[in-house]
Amino acid sequence: MPTLFSPPFALACGIACGMLFTNPFEKQSRALAKWLLQFSVVALGFGMNLGEVMHAGRASFLYTAIGLTAAMGVGLTLGKILKVQSKAAFLITAGTAICGGSAIAALAPITNPDEEELAMSLGTIFTLNSVALFAFPAIGLALHLTQTQFGLWAALAIHDTSSVVGAAAKFGPHALAIGTVVKLTRALWIVPVALLTALANKSEARVKLPWFILFFCLAAAAKTCFQGAAVWFQKFSEAGHLGLALTLFLIGTGISVKTVKQAGGRVMAQGICLWIIVASASLMAIRAGWITL
Repeated sequence: MPTLFSPPFALACGIACGMLFTNPFEKQSRALAKWLLQFSVVALGFGMNLGEVMHAGRASFLYTAIGLTAAMGVGLTLGKILKVQSKAAFLITAGTAICGGSAIAALAPITNPDEEELAMSLGTIFTLNSVALFAFPAIGLALHLTQTQFGLWAALAIHDTSSVVGAAAKFGPHALAIGTVVKLTRALWIVPVALLTALANKSEARVKLPWFILFFCLAAAAKTCFQGAAVWFQKFSEAGHLGLALTLFLIGTGISVKTVKQAGGRVMAQGICLWIIVASASLMAIRAGWITL
């Protein structure tokens, strides 16, 4: 893919715009980025083999479950130690453990945080996502990680799907395939977590199912079963890469000085500490061979 459309470059351009100019369509940009990301993930499925997708999904189910449980426990403990508001602490923890901004957006209607708590949580996650997209590939290269190892690490340690896919795509095609599948497996945990949260809060808020993950699997099945349409599937996959770049540009425009300030010192400290713990523990486990596909 040309450098112009590479995920890090697209995000950097978006952040530059966000820092230099005020986005008058911030809410619309976030909504468009959400739908564009889902389209891009489905389109990327046309470039993957269903057998590999199913294998990676089954193998990573236990890893994501263990990672989720550990991250939730550590995150909530850090929130208490740092005296972070309970709802903000929960949202930061869930965002780190599951799927970043998507988890926060799904859980916010159930937990009913005030605007400040929600802004602090999203600001922290968006900021750390931006750092991850640039830092993870550099660390992976420095440590001579294989593409499988990097794909696993990115999927288990980076918050949002967009940054996982962006970082993995930068590292290599096999890393992209592994990272996408494992990350989507991790994202599925938002459903049981949301249901348990709703039960604990006696909330009647509707839990939204991530249907685009099913369409991703169907796209991989089509690519595997209908070899005669390989040329068209390749074009769909390329459209997915382009859509991802546009998604990251839109996300970048939402990163501004105001966004970083909104995160707040204690909330940002919780987010950074939890992220470092999750990233370090998963990396050590992968390099030791405890987590493998």
